[in-house]
Amino acid sequence: MSVVNLSAAVASTPMKLFSLPSLRAGLRWSLWGLFNALALYLVLALYAQQQLAFALLGLVVTGIASYVFISRRAYAHRYIYPALAGMLVFVIFPLLYTVGIGFTNYSGSNLLSFEQVQRYHLRQTYLAGERYAFSLHRDEAGELRLRVDKGERGAFVSPPLVGDATGDAAGEPLALRAEREPGELGEALALREVIQRRAELEQWVLRGSDGELLRLYGLREVAAVKPLYRLLENGDLLNTRSNERLEPDHTTGFYLDSHGNKVAPGFTVFAGTSNFTRVLTDPSIRGPFLEIFVWTVAFAGLTVLFTLAVGLVLASLLQWDLVRGKAFYRLMLILPYAVPAFISILVFRGLFNQNFGEINLLLNGLFGMRPDWFSDPTLARSMILMVNTWLGYPYMLLLCMGLLQAIPRDLYEASAMDGATPLDNLLKITLPLLIKPLAPLLIASFAFNFNNFVLITLLTRGGPDIIGATTPAGTTDLLVSYTYRIAFQDSGQNFALAAAIATLIFLVVGALAWLNLKLSKVKV
Repeated sequence: MSVVNLSAAVASTPMKLFSLPSLRAGLRWSLWGLFNALALYLVLALYAQQQLAFALLGLVVTGIASYVFISRRAYAHRYIYPALAGMLVFVIFPLLYTVGIGFTNYSGSNLLSFEQVQRYHLRQTYLAGERYAFSLHRDEAGELRLRVDKGERGAFVSPPLVGDATGDAAGEPLALRAEREPGELGEALALREVIQRRAELEQWVLRGSDGELLRLYGLREVAAVKPLYRLLENGDLLNTRSNERLEPDHTTGFYLDSHGNKVAPGFTVFAGTSNFTRVLTDPSIRGPFLEIFVWTVAFAGLTVLFTLAVGLVLASLLQWDLVRGKAFYRLMLILPYAVPAFISILVFRGLFNQNFGEINLLLNGLFGMRPDWFSDPTLARSMILMVNTWLGYPYMLLLCMGLLQAIPRDLYEASAMDGATPLDNLLKITLPLLIKPLAPLLIASFAFNFNNFVLITLLTRGGPDIIGATTPAGTTDLLVSYTYRIAFQDSGQNFALAAAIATLIFLVVGALAWLNLKLSKVKV
């Protein structure tokens, strides 16, 4: 029996300070800490910029990510969470944000918050004294100083323009002192350097020898200015020149003077369902909206019908045994699908030009007519349908060619023996066998054309306009282009009204997507 000296064996074995599992755990926690630190910094930066919605979004996404990637109970979810986070950031959040804007008065005249508008008014000043020429100098220490020339009363020099731009260390305006000797500051800086520092110079307040406050007044002068408004205890603003009070109206989002007039700029307030009500009840908006809605549905439906008809006919011809050179025809017919749509649309815009387009030149030569493709509503809509059919038929052609080859040839041979006509084959064999697998794809095509923004924008830009509409609305506008014009092309840029219409569009498109899922029998 041998005796083992355990203490010697332990002493001879080198101690492992860091095993592989502990190293992995250390790296894992280090990455987790670094990720959360960066995310927290981003959230705080957004919060400091008063972007509360985006800060909350970052906090939610980061918090869920930390739990999913750390918790063992959520191990299976960590592989699908990146896709879920992308859906949350790029789909759900913008959707909820848009719906939220629809319940406000957010527009080009109501962009700011109440606090920002209040600060804007409090920063307004008016000229309350004389104006003096100034020059900007850099002294021997490299610090900037202002030299104010008061004519016969002499010249005055400011302290160095360093630190807080609102004044000196105590928050007081910078006191000017009399220039001790001419030229003590050296050469004045060029005007271009004054222009470069204009935003900085506008922040400085100087106190003259008579106690007046001087601010920048143009690029060559400073002037005695006074604050135009003073904040009262109840939140109203008092005009220091006219003693008129401005009261904030949180229903309209504007300060109102004593006569009830709105004082710009406005601020964003909660408007309830007024935008949705306005779309549905205001005749000047409801009329164009309903007209555009009907045209949008008709455009999407007719586009699907025409592209399917053309694609099915051409696919059937390519299945005909007597046709030779099918590969060449197939290539030529699919070729429009290979050309980028925006190029084809711009080409058609030139072809349909009323004065110089080749189509009108041809029609004028043959029939002596020059249709007004871009000024007549009916012709403009017809032109859009023709162009979109050209752009969309290759997709239907590809679908129909594949599905036609799946139909057993025995069915057509049996129908021929029974004396069936080609129309009978189409209605009783081809269409019943095609329509079921095509239905989900047709609905998807309908939903795509429902929001075909590129076609309308590049071809007609929504024109011709609907007469009497108070919003920018055209007879060829789709709902999506109509919304875009309200949000970004109207003089008022009514984002809230556009968001309300976008919400209604989402409900319609969402219903179509749900119908698509039901018809395709996809379980969700």
